[in-house]
Amino acid sequence: MRSREFGLTATQREIKAMAAQFVDREVAPHAREWDRAERVDPGIARRLGELGFLGLMIPEEYGGVDADMLSYALVTEELGRGDSSVRGIVSVSLGLVTKTIAAHGTEAQKKEWLPRLVRGDALGCFALTEPGTGSDAASLATRAVRDGGDWLITGAKMFITNGTSAAIALTFARTGDAGITAFLVPTDSPGFTAREIHGKLGLRAQATAEIGYDAVRVPDSARLGGVGKGLAIALGALTRGRVSVAAGAVGVAQAALDAAVRYAQERPQFGRPIAGFQLVQELLADSEVDVRASRLLTHQVARMADAGIEPKDYAVDASAAKYHASETAVRVTNNCLQVLGGYGFIDEYPLGRYLRDARVLTLYEGTSQVQKLIIGRALTGVNAMA
Repeated sequence: MRSREFGLTATQREIKAMAAQFVDREVAPHAREWDRAERVDPGIARRLGELGFLGLMIPEEYGGVDADMLSYALVTEELGRGDSSVRGIVSVSLGLVTKTIAAHGTEAQKKEWLPRLVRGDALGCFALTEPGTGSDAASLATRAVRDGGDWLITGAKMFITNGTSAAIALTFARTGDAGITAFLVPTDSPGFTAREIHGKLGLRAQATAEIGYDAVRVPDSARLGGVGKGLAIALGALTRGRVSVAAGAVGVAQAALDAAVRYAQERPQFGRPIAGFQLVQELLADSEVDVRASRLLTHQVARMADAGIEPKDYAVDASAAKYHASETAVRVTNNCLQVLGGYGFIDEYPLGRYLRDARVLTLYEGTSQVQKLIIGRALTGVNAMA
């Protein structure tokens, strides 16, 4: 619909169109197969790199693409429309890892990792969540201790996207009284293990892993940023990351709505297409308004980032967009499945996958409840988590 492109520049429209064509040609036709197999085509990362989708907003000197945050949001929305598992690869490897290295890495770290990550020759994973610490990231138990000029990292991480396919794990560990520190840990390091998690409700095609560190040795040159500065690095990355999650949620909801509209126009009942029944139109109309609202909230945050506003100053706006868009994705996919009736309940049609994939969006990179606490604290000045 024309409203989806209101206010976009010619370059932004071109990037969006390129992403849409890629999704329609190389992602959406395979999404059901990948969901059933619990694995995407491993070559998809290289293809994403060839198109520049793993290098958006990364300096050209490292092979990146000169783009803005809104263009990145447009791409992640289209990827979410095609397959949330593919969108997750980009959101984590580019959004959480590559961008963080670009922002906080030394020149040597940038030269070593950015070109490989941008090309899709390597993927990154964001190793923050642990078996006992999800929302309470500051309480993580993984530890890094000094050993001469090296660090020894010991602990475990849980629900790590790209965990079994990544070449580099952006790892957050407690470094004594100094607090939390970030490290770039090659996944082929001795003592590093990754076990893929199967049986997920959604995002079945996305590699999600439990990671173990058994005295993994890394040199001090693998440290990203200052000692004790890791939590701030993680929270800044998550603020930016919520923009891509919100955009991906809009994409899932849009895909569900598109599928429901097509079905309603084609499915006859009582002698006419069900699109002609008022209660069906109500489900579709409510969904359309919800998707539009979430898209506008997401674009607003992206434009704030493009205006040079620091992540800490648009964190509440990012939380609002992520909260609204993720809850919208659940509500819209559920309503659109209702339009399909029994056919929506089998995987010959995509609505069941959309609903399953949407559900996790309210959980990761900050649950909906955490987003409400962030928004509530900004409104009242009272930290309800204390």
